[in-house]
Amino acid sequence: MESSPANPARGTAAAGPPDRRVEGRKQAPLPLTAAAFIVGVLFAFPALYLTWRNVTSDSDPLGLLTSSRTLEPLRRSVVLAVLVSASTAVLGTALAWLTARTDLPGRRIWRVLLPLPLAYPTFVGAAAFIRTLNPGGLANDLLQVVGIDHTFELRGLFGAWLVLTLFTYPYVYLPVAARLRSLPGSLEESARLLGDSGFSTFRRIVLPQTASAITSGALLVCLYTISDFGAVQLMRYDTLTRAIWTTRLADQPTSFALSAILLVLAVVVVAGERIGSRRLGERRPARTNPSRSFTTPLNRWRLPGLALVGGTIGLALVAPAAALADWGISGLIRNATGGRSLAINASDVVGPAWNTVWVSVVAACVAVVAVLPTAMLLARYRSRVGPITGNVIISTFAMPGLIVALAMFFWTLRNNWAAEHLRGTLFVLVFAYVVRFGAQALGAAQIAVAAVPDRLHDSARVLGAGSFRRLATVDAPLVTPGLLAGGGLVLLSTMKELPITLLVAPFDFPTLTTKIFQSFEDAFVAEAGLLAMVLVVLSGALTWLLVVRRADHLD
Repeated sequence: MESSPANPARGTAAAGPPDRRVEGRKQAPLPLTAAAFIVGVLFAFPALYLTWRNVTSDSDPLGLLTSSRTLEPLRRSVVLAVLVSASTAVLGTALAWLTARTDLPGRRIWRVLLPLPLAYPTFVGAAAFIRTLNPGGLANDLLQVVGIDHTFELRGLFGAWLVLTLFTYPYVYLPVAARLRSLPGSLEESARLLGDSGFSTFRRIVLPQTASAITSGALLVCLYTISDFGAVQLMRYDTLTRAIWTTRLADQPTSFALSAILLVLAVVVVAGERIGSRRLGERRPARTNPSRSFTTPLNRWRLPGLALVGGTIGLALVAPAAALADWGISGLIRNATGGRSLAINASDVVGPAWNTVWVSVVAACVAVVAVLPTAMLLARYRSRVGPITGNVIISTFAMPGLIVALAMFFWTLRNNWAAEHLRGTLFVLVFAYVVRFGAQALGAAQIAVAAVPDRLHDSARVLGAGSFRRLATVDAPLVTPGLLAGGGLVLLSTMKELPITLLVAPFDFPTLTTKIFQSFEDAFVAEAGLLAMVLVVLSGALTWLLVVRRADHLD
């Protein structure tokens, strides 16, 4: 995928800006190298621990890896990932083309609204659809008003596919829209002058030029799908993540074997993304005249285009929000009129919200500090440790959160020292968050460090400034915006993370995600709706600040 807010880790793949010559860099200081090496080892620890547990298991590892208990969840995961990737590729590309290259009415408004489903954790979206269609739900009541008395059962493969498609299409839409807005319009104009129809022009001209963005976005969706836990758990569709969750206590060898398969599957997806981006990226033409863009008139396809965009916004953004508001307001009305009392009070909302915010801020700050030595090695120094550590940090972004959580859960359970000093502590929780999302901070940190011109350091040195003064007066003002952007992405992801928080968080440390998930599982719909509205508002504000506004500035 092109470097974009939807895939912040993608920008970390490069070793640095092309105009910075490796042979001209200084040798890295030993303390910086040592710090980066230690961070790399810590980031690799969860994967290494799970591998060691599989190898040293008393059961037959090969037999478990080839049994139906592991192969059947693998098959379901692959089927779901392929279906969701294909549907988001089609939907995301269509929406991007409509809002970037056509005369669709209200394009500026649609561009703001279409990325906002990223604010919903997928398990919240899944619960919204399940509960809304059930008897007593908003959609079910509306259908009865028009004479349709039928209960829809949204479960299994179809339910998981629908929910994941609706809430992950922005991972394709954002980079494809950015790519389309940067393409010169001369090729399309020439094709139309030569008699090609709008569809033919799109197929022969636009599609090849956006193939890299489409493929990378779809592979990112594939990676997200195989690592998703909340949606498939609520939809009762037994993928690898749900099988790991259900066997983690009663059948640990199977759980570890499933984790190994999931880890390998994630590696395969990442490798496919790298190969696809490298091959398709060669087809991108130079941006000859960025000020000229081509607008395709929709004519009779204007209404279908509006229906597609409006329908997507309605299902992925408006319908879940309406469902959450319906549950929450109905619960408040019942509580105020003497009906069933709410099982939560104001402190049950404020407490988890505060925990969610402050632990996410801490995780974001720690992530920035942790990846900064590696970013400096990659951007400013000649070092073998930097690229290796950078690749380790990037690869952990592909590691599903459930695997990180499982590794930390069992390590703190089985290791005597960890069980005594670390189990059930916020230290382990923040560590798991940083390992899971640190790659998002690395990309922004590397770009920020590399953007500081060497001549400023040279000038400060000539004027007698020491290392710490140069850091405070030259580096800090220039790199701080980039570091804040990377930390903000970690903050947004941490707020919505579910499996790590469920498995690793202390028992007396509720967050919004855990409270919402448990409320949905226990059928406390009104309580879940109130908590989910708080989380969606917080997440939506961050999504607008870090994704929508940033994408507009990049244009």
